[in-house]
Formats: sequence, structure tokens, C-alpha cells
Amino acid sequence: MNNRLYGNLIFELSKEGRRGYSLPKNRFGNYEIPTEMRRSNDAALPECDEPTVVRHYTNLSANNFGVDNGFYPLGSCTMKYNPKINEEMAALPQFQNLHPDQPAATTRGAQAIVELLERSLCALTGLAHFTFKPYAGAHGELTGLMVIDNYHRAQGNMQRKKVVVPDSAHGTNPASAAVCGLEIIEVKSGADGQVDLADLQRIVSTEGANIAAMMMTNPNTLGLFETRIPEIAKLIHDCGALMYYDGANLNPMLGVCRPGDMGFDVMHINLHKTFSTPHGGGGPGSGPVGVREGLQQFFPVVSPYHGNFAVMMRAYAYILTLGRENVRKVGPLATLNANYIKESLRDVYELPIDGLCCHEFVFDGLKNKSTGVTTMDVAKRLLDYGYHAPTIYFPLLFHESLMIEPTENESRETIDGFIDVMRRIAEEALTTPDEVKTAPHKTPIGRVDDVLAAKHPVVTFRQMKEE
Repeated sequence: MNNRLYGNLIFELSKEGRRGYSLPKNRFGNYEIPTEMRRSNDAALPECDEPTVVRHYTNLSANNFGVDNGFYPLGSCTMKYNPKINEEMAALPQFQNLHPDQPAATTRGAQAIVELLERSLCALTGLAHFTFKPYAGAHGELTGLMVIDNYHRAQGNMQRKKVVVPDSAHGTNPASAAVCGLEIIEVKSGADGQVDLADLQRIVSTEGANIAAMMMTNPNTLGLFETRIPEIAKLIHDCGALMYYDGANLNPMLGVCRPGDMGFDVMHINLHKTFSTPHGGGGPGSGPVGVREGLQQFFPVVSPYHGNFAVMMRAYAYILTLGRENVRKVGPLATLNANYIKESLRDVYELPIDGLCCHEFVFDGLKNKSTGVTTMDVAKRLLDYGYHAPTIYFPLLFHESLMIEPTENESRETIDGFIDVMRRIAEEALTTPDEVKTAPHKTPIGRVDDVLAAKHPVVTFRQMKEE
């Protein structure tokens, strides 16, 4: 393949005077742009013909890995297949061509979709009301914490500014609390990977009057179901605080049990995780926030609109496609797939916590540590075999964390192929460790200096003048 079209930036393909379009003649007359709004120099935009532009971006897209390309076992962040019927529904012109500021009388159909989606989510979560204004999961977390803060302010409890967060929590939990102006108290995990009830009791006994909420994910980040939720919820409620449910791991709970029934007061849902809408690349997401009865009055105004409607449309299409009878199969199938992989690999990868997992699980690197092959090496080598790497070095509870989540929609053949490759890499670590340590070998770009890329990223392009 011509490297000029494959490996270069669009700026490097630019030739002065090249054009891929022609504008129609000006029918509107000439209008002067105010001097203070004009550029002093022409914008440094690439000049390319249409075939060059099309080939360049087509080739770039071929380098992108997604759920339509292959298996994406990314732990902690459900990456399930996006059914194409969802895309067709969202692309209907009656929905696609809506404008957020058009008269409300002309958007009755879209409003009905939002109301029906709310009813569905309430039924699935056990909560009473949802707001769809948050534009992403992290935005939903912030919105949910604002609900909690507003609630305590209304009660006159201005001192409740502390949020209890497990040490295995998603990084967005403490970040969202900090953005909301709240302080974080970390509660430890026990040897079984669940919240240490004794440590939580200690925290409540000393800080109870200052606690606003406890944030939890269930199943937790280790993929383990928190079995002591009733005791935890009672401790938190008895001290006057609220329970917040991080919906990032809702997928294995779908149709099996509901956060509202466990005692959670507020939660957010990642529609782009649990409900199969596109996820990743910083594109449009959706993080609706649900609350128990009585808390809906504390919803903050985080947006004048209903978030990303096309994402909601996709999620509702997914729910309708499954129906009440099949939505109950999502959680058990996700759990079955995860346990199948875990048990098939535990003889060659270190399993730090034994027992039944839910949708995901965590290995602590290879079982044989003598080879010097790290979790990073395993992840890089997987790329050579056509698999996206799982989440690595998270959660921070283990030194060589390798978190795997297969999701419910992967076939037995796909999962067996992944298991075979993981075993093959474990064997390579023993027989040809250097091949694993220098991977990947078959990708357009080989192993990069991760530290250099993080500390000194190159985010702008400067054209070098030709001699």
C-alpha cells in the first residue's frame, strides 16, 4: 500500500492549489467582516483532491478497532455489539431531522419516546424518576451527586460534604465528587474483594454526621457481587446519608435484580454500555440519572435539552427488541461467559480472588512470574492476534491487573478463540519471551514509549518547509 496515503497526516498530503470541491456562485452579495474578527493570516488548512481525502480517511478507519471488527473484552467498561436495527431506528428522518428549538407541538413523537424509555428504565432499576439531560456517564455521576447535595442543602445539613468511595471504585467516582465540591473518604476492600464492613462502620462512627452519600458499583470493579448491600445501605441511611449506584456495571444485573430494591437512592445509567449504543471515541453518550420517589425535585438543570436524543432512541430500540422475556437473559449470559473464560485460564493466569464472578473478573498477570513478561506485554501481544486488549493495571488492588469482560452477545466460538490465544501467549512467555516483550509486531505502529506519549504528547502539526 502506498505509504503516502496510509501512514501520513492529511497535512503531509497537501499540495498548494489542490481542490476537491467548488462552491456555487455567491448569490448573497458581499459583506465586510469586522476587522477585529478577521484572521491576520490564512488558516493552515490542507489542500487535497477528493480521491486523496477519501483514501486517506478510509485507510485511517481501517486502523480503528471496534465491536464491528472483533472481540472487545474491555473490563470495567462494557463494550457490547451495537445491533443495526438500533441505528435504523435512530436514522428515521422523523427523528433524525429534529431540532431542539423547534416548537414542542411538532416533537410529540420524540417526547413519547423519552417518556417510554423512562418507564422502561424505572421498571429495570426499581427507581421512580429519570432525567435524560446528562450527556455522558461522568456527567450523570456529577448530576446524581448534585441531586444528593441539593437534598442535604434543603434539609439544612450544610456540613454533609463527604462521600464514601470504595478503594476499588471507578476513577470517575472520586473525580465527580471533587468536581461537585465534595470530599472523598476511601473505604477499604476485604480479602474477599468486597467492601470491608468493619472499615465502613469505623468511618460512619467518626464521620456519620458529615457523610452525604456512599458511591458503589454492584457488581464491583472486580466483577464480584457485593453481598452485604443491605447492611451497608442501613449503615449509610441510619446516619442520614444516601446511597449512590454507579451504573457502569449494570449489564450483568439487567433483568435479574434492581438497584432500587437494594436500597440505592440515586443512580446513573450508561446507555452506551448496558443498552448497546455506540461507545468510545469521545462521541455522543448518555448518562440518565434515576432517583427514588421524593428526590426528583432536586434534579439540577444541567442542560436545557434532553441530552443526546439519538442515543436514547437506540437504547429504546434495544429494549423493545429484547422484550421483557429476553432482557432477563442478558445478565446470566454475561456472567456465564465471564466465568467460562476465568475457569479456562486460571491454570496459566494468576487468579487473586477465587469464586464466582459476575460479568467480569481480574487476573493478576501470568501465573509464572519468572519469565518477566508483564500484563502490558500480554496486552500488546493480543493486538498481533487481532483482539483488543482488556483493561490493564486497574483496579489498583493488584500489581498486574488484567480485567476481562466478554459481554453476553459473544458466541462460544469467539470466546474459545480468545481463550486459545491467551493460552498461546502464556506458552510464548515461557518459550519465546522476547517475542511477547517486544509486541506488537503486526500493527501499523509498533510499541510506543507510553510515558513519553503521556508526558510529551504531540497534538499539533507544524509543516516542515521543503529545502
